Amino acid sequence: MDVGNMWKDCLDFIERKVGKSAYDLWFKPIKLIELKENNATLSVPNRFFREWIEDNYPRLISDAFEWAAKDIINVQFKIDQEPVADVIRKDSVEQTRKAKLAGKGIFLNPKYTFDTFVVGPSNQFVHAAALAVSESLGKTYNPLFIYGDVGLGKTHVITAIGNKVADMLPNANVIYVSSEQFTNEVVSAIRHEKMSDLKEKYRNVDILLLDDVQFIANKTQTQVEFFHTFNALYEKQKQIVISSDRPPKELSDITDRLKSRFTMGLIADIQHPTVELKMAILQKKAELHKIILPEDMIYFLATKIKSNIRELEGCLIKLAAHSNLTGRPINISLAKDVLKDIFTDELKPVTADYIQKVVCDFFGIKLPELKSKKRTKEIALPRQTAMYITKKLTELSLGDIGKAFGGKDHATVIYACKQIESKMENDEAFSKTAEYLINKIKP
Repeated sequence: MDVGNMWKDCLDFIERKVGKSAYDLWFKPIKLIELKENNATLSVPNRFFREWIEDNYPRLISDAFEWAAKDIINVQFKIDQEPVADVIRKDSVEQTRKAKLAGKGIFLNPKYTFDTFVVGPSNQFVHAAALAVSESLGKTYNPLFIYGDVGLGKTHVITAIGNKVADMLPNANVIYVSSEQFTNEVVSAIRHEKMSDLKEKYRNVDILLLDDVQFIANKTQTQVEFFHTFNALYEKQKQIVISSDRPPKELSDITDRLKSRFTMGLIADIQHPTVELKMAILQKKAELHKIILPEDMIYFLATKIKSNIRELEGCLIKLAAHSNLTGRPINISLAKDVLKDIFTDELKPVTADYIQKVVCDFFGIKLPELKSKKRTKEIALPRQTAMYITKKLTELSLGDIGKAFGGKDHATVIYACKQIESKMENDEAFSKTAEYLINKIKP
Protein backbone atom coordinates (compact mmCIF):
# COMPACT_ATOMS: atom_id res chain seq x y z
CA MET A 1 0.00 0.00 0.00
CA ASP A 2 1.15 3.55 -0.76
CA VAL A 3 2.49 5.21 2.41
CA GLY A 4 0.62 8.46 1.73
CA ASN A 5 -2.69 6.65 1.34
CA MET A 6 -1.99 4.58 4.44
CA TRP A 7 -1.49 7.73 6.53
CA LYS A 8 -4.70 9.19 5.06
CA ASP A 9 -6.52 6.01 6.13
CA CYS A 10 -5.00 6.40 9.60
CA LEU A 11 -6.25 9.98 9.84
CA ASP A 12 -9.74 8.92 8.70
CA PHE A 13 -9.71 6.22 11.41
CA ILE A 14 -8.65 8.78 14.04
CA GLU A 15 -11.30 11.32 13.00
CA ARG A 16 -14.03 8.69 13.37
CA LYS A 17 -12.77 7.90 16.87
CA VAL A 18 -12.30 11.42 18.29
CA GLY A 19 -14.72 13.58 16.30
CA LYS A 20 -14.04 16.47 13.91
CA SER A 21 -13.27 19.14 16.52
CA ALA A 22 -10.49 17.22 18.33
CA TYR A 23 -9.22 15.83 15.03
CA ASP A 24 -8.88 19.26 13.38
CA LEU A 25 -7.00 20.73 16.33
CA TRP A 26 -4.71 17.90 17.45
CA PHE A 27 -4.33 15.31 14.68
CA LYS A 28 -4.74 17.07 11.33
CA PRO A 29 -1.42 19.01 11.71
CA ILE A 30 0.55 15.77 12.24
CA LYS A 31 2.68 14.64 9.29
CA LEU A 32 4.10 11.20 8.54
CA ILE A 33 7.85 11.69 7.95
CA GLU A 34 8.99 8.11 7.59
CA LEU A 35 7.64 4.57 7.71
CA LYS A 36 10.51 2.13 7.76
CA GLU A 37 9.88 -1.54 8.50
CA ASN A 38 7.67 -1.40 11.61
CA ASN A 39 8.65 2.07 12.80
CA ALA A 40 6.75 5.27 12.01
CA THR A 41 8.16 8.75 12.66
CA LEU A 42 5.56 11.51 12.93
CA SER A 43 6.11 15.26 12.93
CA VAL A 44 4.13 17.37 15.46
CA PRO A 45 4.19 21.20 15.59
CA ASN A 46 5.40 21.43 19.20
CA ARG A 47 5.85 19.50 22.43
CA PHE A 48 2.36 20.41 23.67
CA PHE A 49 0.82 18.40 20.83
CA ARG A 50 2.93 15.38 21.72
CA GLU A 51 2.08 15.59 25.43
CA TRP A 52 -1.65 16.05 24.84
CA ILE A 53 -1.79 13.07 22.48
CA GLU A 54 0.31 10.87 24.78
CA ASP A 55 -1.85 11.76 27.80
CA ASN A 56 -5.28 11.57 26.17
CA TYR A 57 -4.90 9.06 23.33
CA PRO A 58 -1.73 7.05 24.05
CA ARG A 59 -2.73 4.10 21.84
CA LEU A 60 -4.90 5.74 19.20
CA ILE A 61 -2.26 6.38 16.50
CA SER A 62 -0.81 2.88 16.98
CA ASP A 63 -4.31 1.42 16.70
CA ALA A 64 -4.88 3.45 13.52
CA PHE A 65 -1.69 2.07 11.95
CA GLU A 66 -2.60 -1.46 13.02
CA TRP A 67 -6.01 -1.04 11.36
CA ALA A 68 -4.61 0.51 8.15
CA ALA A 69 -1.43 -1.56 7.79
CA LYS A 70 -2.76 -4.80 9.32
CA ASP A 71 0.45 -4.86 11.35
CA ILE A 72 1.86 -3.53 14.63
CA ILE A 73 3.73 -0.24 14.09
CA ASN A 74 5.89 1.50 16.69
CA VAL A 75 5.20 5.25 16.74
CA GLN A 76 7.64 8.00 17.68
CA PHE A 77 7.29 11.78 17.46
CA LYS A 78 9.65 14.41 16.10
CA ILE A 79 8.99 17.96 17.26
CA ASP A 80 9.13 20.61 14.51
CA GLN A 81 10.05 23.43 16.86
CA GLU A 82 12.87 22.25 19.08
CA PRO A 83 12.13 23.06 22.72
CA VAL A 84 14.54 24.98 24.93
CA ALA A 85 17.56 23.20 26.39
CA ASP A 86 16.11 22.40 29.81
CA VAL A 87 12.96 20.93 28.26
CA ILE A 88 15.16 18.74 26.06
CA ARG A 89 16.95 17.55 29.20
CA LYS A 90 13.62 16.89 30.91
CA ASP A 91 12.34 14.94 27.91
CA SER A 92 15.62 13.01 27.79
CA VAL A 93 15.37 12.09 31.49
CA GLU A 94 11.77 10.93 31.05
CA GLN A 95 12.53 8.88 27.95
CA THR A 96 15.65 7.34 29.53
CA ARG A 97 13.66 6.43 32.64
CA LYS A 98 10.84 4.99 30.55
CA ALA A 99 13.28 2.87 28.51
CA LYS A 100 15.05 1.70 31.65
CA LEU A 101 11.79 0.57 33.25
CA ALA A 102 10.57 -1.03 30.00
CA GLY A 103 13.83 -2.99 29.86
CA LYS A 104 12.81 -4.59 33.15
CA GLY A 105 9.27 -5.22 31.90
CA ILE A 106 7.81 -2.32 33.92
CA PHE A 107 5.51 0.00 31.99
CA LEU A 108 4.80 3.17 33.99
CA ASN A 109 4.22 6.72 32.83
CA PRO A 110 7.51 8.48 33.81
CA LYS A 111 5.70 11.82 34.24
CA TYR A 112 3.54 10.53 37.09
CA THR A 113 5.76 10.89 40.17
CA PHE A 114 5.30 12.25 43.68
CA ASP A 115 7.37 15.29 42.65
CA THR A 116 4.78 16.27 40.04
CA PHE A 117 1.79 15.54 42.30
CA VAL A 118 0.51 18.80 43.81
CA VAL A 119 -0.79 18.27 47.34
CA GLY A 120 -3.75 20.11 48.89
CA PRO A 121 -6.55 19.49 51.41
CA SER A 122 -8.53 17.36 48.95
CA ASN A 123 -5.76 14.82 48.32
CA GLN A 124 -3.41 15.17 51.31
CA PHE A 125 -4.54 11.95 52.99
CA VAL A 126 -4.19 9.90 49.79
CA HIS A 127 -0.74 11.37 49.16
CA ALA A 128 0.46 10.50 52.68
CA ALA A 129 -0.93 6.96 52.45
CA ALA A 130 0.62 6.39 49.02
CA LEU A 131 4.03 7.60 50.22
CA ALA A 132 3.84 5.32 53.27
CA VAL A 133 2.98 2.33 51.07
CA SER A 134 5.83 3.01 48.64
CA GLU A 135 8.32 3.07 51.52
CA SER A 136 7.04 -0.04 53.30
CA LEU A 137 5.62 -2.56 50.82
CA GLY A 138 3.05 -4.98 52.18
CA LYS A 139 3.47 -3.81 55.76
CA THR A 140 1.78 -0.44 56.27
CA TYR A 141 -1.54 -0.44 54.41
CA ASN A 142 -2.34 -3.54 52.41
CA PRO A 143 -4.35 -3.28 50.29
CA LEU A 144 -4.46 0.46 49.70
CA PHE A 145 -7.79 1.28 48.06
CA ILE A 146 -7.98 4.76 46.51
CA TYR A 147 -11.24 6.13 45.16
CA GLY A 148 -12.47 9.40 43.71
CA ASP A 149 -14.24 10.94 40.76
CA VAL A 150 -12.85 10.89 37.22
CA GLY A 151 -9.81 13.06 36.53
CA LEU A 152 -8.79 13.84 40.12
CA GLY A 153 -5.40 12.12 40.08
CA LYS A 154 -5.96 8.45 41.02
CA THR A 155 -3.87 7.12 38.13
CA HIS A 156 -1.19 9.70 38.86
CA VAL A 157 -0.83 8.73 42.52
CA ILE A 158 -0.82 4.94 42.04
CA THR A 159 1.68 5.28 39.18
CA ALA A 160 3.80 7.50 41.45
CA ILE A 161 3.90 4.61 43.95
CA GLY A 162 5.16 2.30 41.21
CA ASN A 163 7.79 4.78 40.03
CA LYS A 164 9.09 5.36 43.56
CA VAL A 165 9.30 1.62 44.26
CA ALA A 166 11.12 1.05 40.96
CA ASP A 167 13.62 3.80 41.88
CA MET A 168 14.19 2.60 45.46
CA LEU A 169 14.23 -1.13 44.71
CA PRO A 170 15.80 -1.73 41.26
CA ASN A 171 15.06 -5.47 41.41
CA ALA A 172 11.42 -5.10 42.48
CA ASN A 173 8.79 -6.69 40.25
CA VAL A 174 6.24 -3.91 39.68
CA ILE A 175 3.08 -4.31 37.61
CA TYR A 176 0.66 -1.51 36.73
CA VAL A 177 -2.43 -2.68 34.85
CA SER A 178 -5.84 -1.23 34.07
CA SER A 179 -8.77 -3.49 34.90
CA GLU A 180 -9.70 -3.49 31.19
CA GLN A 181 -6.25 -4.81 30.26
CA PHE A 182 -6.39 -7.37 33.06
CA THR A 183 -9.77 -8.57 31.77
CA ASN A 184 -8.41 -8.85 28.23
CA GLU A 185 -5.47 -10.91 29.49
CA VAL A 186 -7.80 -13.24 31.40
CA VAL A 187 -9.98 -13.73 28.30
CA SER A 188 -6.90 -14.37 26.13
CA ALA A 189 -5.45 -16.82 28.67
CA ILE A 190 -8.70 -18.79 28.77
CA ARG A 191 -9.01 -18.82 24.98
CA HIS A 192 -5.44 -19.98 24.42
CA GLU A 193 -5.30 -22.25 27.49
CA LYS A 194 -2.51 -20.25 29.12
CA MET A 195 -3.95 -19.60 32.57
CA SER A 196 -0.77 -20.92 34.17
CA ASP A 197 1.22 -18.15 32.42
CA LEU A 198 -1.22 -15.52 33.68
CA LYS A 199 -0.96 -16.83 37.24
CA GLU A 200 2.83 -16.86 37.01
CA LYS A 201 2.83 -13.23 35.86
CA TYR A 202 0.48 -11.75 38.44
CA ARG A 203 1.08 -13.89 41.53
CA ASN A 204 4.83 -13.34 41.70
CA VAL A 205 5.06 -9.55 41.91
CA ASP A 206 6.26 -7.30 44.70
CA ILE A 207 3.55 -4.73 44.05
CA LEU A 208 0.40 -4.90 41.92
CA LEU A 209 -1.24 -1.62 40.88
CA LEU A 210 -4.76 -2.17 39.49
CA ASP A 211 -6.44 0.92 38.03
CA ASP A 212 -10.21 1.48 37.74
CA VAL A 213 -11.36 -1.75 39.37
CA GLN A 214 -15.02 -0.80 38.82
CA PHE A 215 -14.69 -2.02 35.23
CA ILE A 216 -14.47 -5.67 36.29
CA ALA A 217 -18.15 -5.48 37.30
CA ASN A 218 -20.21 -8.25 35.66
CA LYS A 219 -17.02 -10.01 34.51
CA THR A 220 -17.28 -13.22 36.50
CA GLN A 221 -14.12 -15.00 35.37
CA THR A 222 -12.00 -11.85 35.78
CA GLN A 223 -13.30 -11.42 39.33
CA VAL A 224 -12.52 -15.05 40.16
CA GLU A 225 -8.96 -14.73 38.87
CA PHE A 226 -8.37 -11.43 40.63
CA PHE A 227 -9.76 -12.85 43.89
CA HIS A 228 -7.23 -15.69 43.82
CA THR A 229 -4.44 -13.34 42.70
CA PHE A 230 -5.29 -11.02 45.58
CA ASN A 231 -5.19 -13.88 48.10
CA ALA A 232 -1.90 -15.22 46.76
CA LEU A 233 -0.20 -11.81 47.00
CA TYR A 234 -1.70 -10.96 50.38
CA GLU A 235 -0.52 -14.22 51.92
CA LYS A 236 3.03 -13.45 50.72
CA GLN A 237 2.75 -9.90 52.16
CA LYS A 238 3.11 -8.40 48.70
CA GLN A 239 1.65 -4.94 48.19
CA ILE A 240 -1.68 -4.40 46.42
CA VAL A 241 -2.92 -0.95 45.39
CA ILE A 242 -6.34 -0.52 43.79
CA SER A 243 -8.12 2.53 42.38
CA SER A 244 -11.82 3.02 41.75
CA ASP A 245 -14.33 5.79 41.06
CA ARG A 246 -16.34 4.82 44.16
CA PRO A 247 -15.82 3.15 47.58
CA PRO A 248 -15.91 -0.68 47.82
CA LYS A 249 -19.41 -0.94 49.25
CA GLU A 250 -20.83 1.00 46.29
CA LEU A 251 -19.27 -1.28 43.65
CA SER A 252 -22.29 -2.95 42.11
CA ASP A 253 -21.99 -6.35 40.41
CA ILE A 254 -18.71 -7.15 42.14
CA THR A 255 -18.79 -10.15 44.47
CA ASP A 256 -19.06 -9.58 48.21
CA ARG A 257 -15.93 -11.62 48.86
CA LEU A 258 -13.90 -9.28 46.63
CA LYS A 259 -15.42 -6.16 48.21
CA SER A 260 -14.56 -7.65 51.60
CA ARG A 261 -10.92 -8.01 50.50
CA PHE A 262 -10.84 -4.37 49.37
CA THR A 263 -11.73 -3.22 52.90
CA MET A 264 -9.00 -5.23 54.64
CA GLY A 265 -6.45 -2.41 54.42
CA LEU A 266 -6.83 1.36 54.11
CA ILE A 267 -9.52 3.13 52.08
CA ALA A 268 -8.60 6.68 51.04
CA ASP A 269 -10.57 9.10 48.89
CA ILE A 270 -9.51 11.96 46.63
CA GLN A 271 -12.02 14.79 46.79
CA HIS A 272 -12.69 17.60 44.33
CA PRO A 273 -9.95 20.24 44.49
CA THR A 274 -10.35 23.71 45.94
CA VAL A 275 -9.75 26.76 43.75
CA GLU A 276 -6.44 27.26 45.57
CA LEU A 277 -5.26 23.74 44.73
CA LYS A 278 -6.27 24.16 41.10
CA MET A 279 -4.27 27.38 40.96
CA ALA A 280 -1.24 25.60 42.45
CA ILE A 281 -1.57 22.80 39.88
CA LEU A 282 -1.71 25.31 37.02
CA GLN A 283 1.37 27.12 38.35
CA LYS A 284 3.28 23.83 38.67
CA LYS A 285 2.31 22.70 35.17
CA ALA A 286 3.18 26.09 33.68
CA GLU A 287 6.61 26.02 35.37
CA LEU A 288 7.32 22.51 34.09
CA HIS A 289 6.57 23.53 30.51
CA LYS A 290 7.97 27.06 30.64
CA ILE A 291 4.53 28.49 29.85
CA ILE A 292 4.06 32.18 30.68
CA LEU A 293 0.77 32.24 32.55
CA PRO A 294 -0.36 35.57 34.09
CA GLU A 295 -1.84 35.51 37.60
CA ASP A 296 -5.27 36.61 36.38
CA MET A 297 -5.27 33.74 33.87
CA ILE A 298 -4.47 31.22 36.60
CA TYR A 299 -7.43 32.42 38.68
CA PHE A 300 -9.69 32.62 35.62
CA LEU A 301 -9.00 29.00 34.60
CA ALA A 302 -9.17 27.67 38.17
CA THR A 303 -12.63 29.17 38.69
CA LYS A 304 -13.97 28.45 35.21
CA ILE A 305 -12.94 24.79 34.83
CA LYS A 306 -15.02 23.01 37.45
CA SER A 307 -15.05 19.44 36.15
CA ASN A 308 -11.68 17.89 37.09
CA ILE A 309 -7.91 18.32 37.21
CA ARG A 310 -7.34 16.34 34.01
CA GLU A 311 -9.48 18.76 32.02
CA LEU A 312 -7.83 21.71 33.79
CA GLU A 313 -4.37 20.54 32.67
CA GLY A 314 -5.72 19.71 29.21
CA CYS A 315 -7.01 23.28 28.84
CA LEU A 316 -3.60 24.67 29.72
CA ILE A 317 -1.90 22.46 27.12
CA LYS A 318 -4.52 23.45 24.56
CA LEU A 319 -3.91 27.15 25.22
CA ALA A 320 -0.14 26.66 25.05
CA ALA A 321 -0.43 24.80 21.73
CA HIS A 322 -2.58 27.58 20.23
CA SER A 323 -0.28 30.28 21.55
CA ASN A 324 2.75 28.46 20.16
CA LEU A 325 1.19 28.09 16.72
CA THR A 326 -0.38 31.55 16.38
CA GLY A 327 2.03 33.71 18.40
CA ARG A 328 -0.83 35.10 20.49
CA PRO A 329 -0.07 35.52 24.22
CA ILE A 330 -2.00 33.37 26.69
CA ASN A 331 -4.66 35.66 28.12
CA ILE A 332 -8.37 35.65 28.89
CA SER A 333 -9.23 36.70 25.33
CA LEU A 334 -7.39 33.67 23.90
CA ALA A 335 -8.99 31.39 26.51
CA LYS A 336 -12.50 32.56 25.58
CA ASP A 337 -11.76 31.83 21.91
CA VAL A 338 -9.99 28.49 22.33
CA LEU A 339 -12.01 27.05 25.23
CA LYS A 340 -15.46 28.31 24.28
CA ASP A 341 -16.80 24.77 23.86
CA ILE A 342 -15.71 23.83 27.38
CA PHE A 343 -17.11 27.00 28.92
CA THR A 344 -20.40 26.39 27.11
CA ASP A 345 -20.51 22.81 28.45
CA GLU A 346 -20.11 24.14 32.00
CA LEU A 347 -23.26 26.22 31.55
CA LYS A 348 -25.38 23.56 29.86
CA PRO A 349 -28.47 22.59 31.88
CA VAL A 350 -28.74 19.05 33.18
CA THR A 351 -30.98 16.83 31.04
CA ALA A 352 -32.91 13.64 31.78
CA ASP A 353 -30.82 11.84 29.15
CA TYR A 354 -27.57 12.77 30.91
CA ILE A 355 -28.91 11.73 34.32
CA GLN A 356 -30.03 8.38 32.90
CA LYS A 357 -26.60 7.76 31.37
CA VAL A 358 -24.73 8.51 34.61
CA VAL A 359 -27.10 6.37 36.69
CA CYS A 360 -26.93 3.47 34.22
CA ASP A 361 -23.13 3.59 34.19
CA PHE A 362 -23.02 3.64 37.99
CA PHE A 363 -25.40 0.72 38.51
CA GLY A 364 -24.08 -1.24 35.53
CA ILE A 365 -27.37 -1.52 33.62
CA LYS A 366 -28.38 -0.64 30.06
CA LEU A 367 -30.54 2.36 29.16
CA PRO A 368 -33.33 0.28 27.54
CA GLU A 369 -33.64 -1.64 30.84
CA LEU A 370 -34.01 1.63 32.77
CA LYS A 371 -36.89 2.66 30.48
CA SER A 372 -38.48 -0.78 30.36
CA LYS A 373 -41.39 -2.13 32.41
CA LYS A 374 -39.16 -4.46 34.42
CA ARG A 375 -39.74 -4.18 38.17
CA THR A 376 -36.91 -6.30 39.50
CA LYS A 377 -34.86 -4.75 42.31
CA GLU A 378 -31.79 -4.51 40.04
CA ILE A 379 -33.74 -2.26 37.64
CA ALA A 380 -36.33 -0.56 39.89
CA LEU A 381 -33.81 1.05 42.27
CA PRO A 382 -31.69 2.69 39.53
CA ARG A 383 -34.87 3.82 37.74
CA GLN A 384 -36.35 5.37 40.89
CA THR A 385 -33.00 6.98 41.71
CA ALA A 386 -32.77 8.51 38.24
CA MET A 387 -36.36 9.80 38.48
CA TYR A 388 -35.64 11.37 41.89
CA ILE A 389 -32.47 13.08 40.62
CA THR A 390 -34.27 14.28 37.47
CA LYS A 391 -36.99 15.88 39.61
CA LYS A 392 -34.35 17.44 41.87
CA LEU A 393 -32.01 18.83 39.21
CA THR A 394 -34.26 19.72 36.27
CA GLU A 395 -37.33 21.88 35.62
CA LEU A 396 -39.23 19.01 33.99
CA SER A 397 -42.82 18.38 35.08
CA LEU A 398 -43.76 15.03 36.60
CA GLY A 399 -45.49 14.09 33.34
CA ASP A 400 -42.42 14.95 31.26
CA ILE A 401 -40.19 12.96 33.60
CA GLY A 402 -42.47 9.97 33.18
CA LYS A 403 -42.32 10.29 29.38
CA ALA A 404 -38.51 10.42 29.53
CA PHE A 405 -38.53 7.08 31.38
CA GLY A 406 -40.42 5.07 28.80
CA GLY A 407 -43.89 6.59 29.09
CA LYS A 408 -44.51 6.24 32.84
CA ASP A 409 -47.32 8.33 34.36
CA HIS A 410 -46.85 11.11 36.92
CA ALA A 411 -48.08 8.88 39.77
CA THR A 412 -45.19 6.48 39.11
CA VAL A 413 -42.73 9.38 39.34
CA ILE A 414 -44.24 10.59 42.64
CA TYR A 415 -44.05 7.06 44.06
CA ALA A 416 -40.42 6.71 42.92
CA CYS A 417 -39.40 9.99 44.55
CA LYS A 418 -41.07 9.05 47.85
CA GLN A 419 -39.36 5.65 47.81
CA ILE A 420 -35.93 7.23 47.31
CA GLU A 421 -36.53 9.90 49.97
CA SER A 422 -37.52 7.19 52.45
CA LYS A 423 -34.53 5.03 51.57
CA MET A 424 -32.16 7.98 51.97
CA GLU A 425 -33.55 8.66 55.47
CA ASN A 426 -33.20 5.05 56.62
CA ASP A 427 -30.15 3.80 54.74
CA GLU A 428 -26.98 5.84 55.31
CA ALA A 429 -24.96 3.97 52.66
CA PHE A 430 -27.61 4.57 49.99
CA SER A 431 -27.94 8.21 51.06
CA LYS A 432 -24.21 8.67 50.35
CA THR A 433 -24.65 6.93 47.00
CA ALA A 434 -27.48 9.29 46.02
CA GLU A 435 -25.49 12.34 47.15
CA TYR A 436 -22.48 11.12 45.17
CA LEU A 437 -24.59 10.80 42.01
CA ILE A 438 -26.20 14.21 42.50
CA ASN A 439 -22.81 15.88 42.98
CA LYS A 440 -21.45 14.07 39.93
CA ILE A 441 -24.36 15.17 37.74
CA LYS A 442 -25.06 18.74 38.76
CA PRO A 443 -23.05 21.47 36.98
